[in-house]
Amino acid sequence: VPMVPFHTWLPDAHVQAPTAGSIILAGVLLKMGAYGFLRFSLPMLPEASVYYSTLMMALSALAIVYGGLLALAQDDLKKLVAYSSISHMGFVTLGIFALNPLGLQGSILQMFNHGVTTGALFLFVGLIYERTHTRSIADYGGLMKVAPVYTGFLALFVLSSMALPGTNAFVGELLVLSGGFAANLALGAIAVLGALLGAAYLLGMYRRVALGPANVGARFKVRDVNGREMAAILPLAVFVLWVGLYPKPFLAIIDSSAMHLLQQLHDKGSGP
Repeated sequence: VPMVPFHTWLPDAHVQAPTAGSIILAGVLLKMGAYGFLRFSLPMLPEASVYYSTLMMALSALAIVYGGLLALAQDDLKKLVAYSSISHMGFVTLGIFALNPLGLQGSILQMFNHGVTTGALFLFVGLIYERTHTRSIADYGGLMKVAPVYTGFLALFVLSSMALPGTNAFVGELLVLSGGFAANLALGAIAVLGALLGAAYLLGMYRRVALGPANVGARFKVRDVNGREMAAILPLAVFVLWVGLYPKPFLAIIDSSAMHLLQQLHDKGSGP
């Protein structure tokens, strides 16, 4: 888990990796640390998990805000998405160490949501890099005029990443923040600031890449997405809307595991 202060490897790994490597890293490998907390730290070390829960929530809130500030300062498109992963994974660990049903359910759902949304954003970075061979946001502009389908789906995943109601991340972040506020009001409030930063850097990036005069069309030969690329994009878009509009089937799967884990903590005399 790229938790501050152990986060510095992540942007370098993403920038050096090919598109497929970044998608696997964001979609699968980042969740291994959170899975370790759920399957090893909490059940095997319940007293330590409870004892350090406030510290872990504080580090998570720091990661949410600090990752958002770092993303806000980026001009490299891939680095921006990479730093946003630090912020979004902070919500996952915040929910885990809230040690209550809402936080735990939200963190598990957010692990899935992050894999879908951030994996899709890395896919879109790879698609445009393949066409232009640059990741500098300053080199783009007016992409909507030359690749309307690409920018339309990019807008969907940008809105998902900033947790707009009706998208998958909204459900996960709402549950995490509800659990976070229940566990620690101050840290929950700090996490909300990170959500606001997410809107700032994501909408700013989209404005500079997709809107304005068609700078990119004049400098590069940009084509819209083809059928093969659409086959990769559409399933991710379906999950964004499915989880956002009807999360009940996903929460039903998560609920039994989350409650069993909290019951283990309670039985050992350490849980809430």
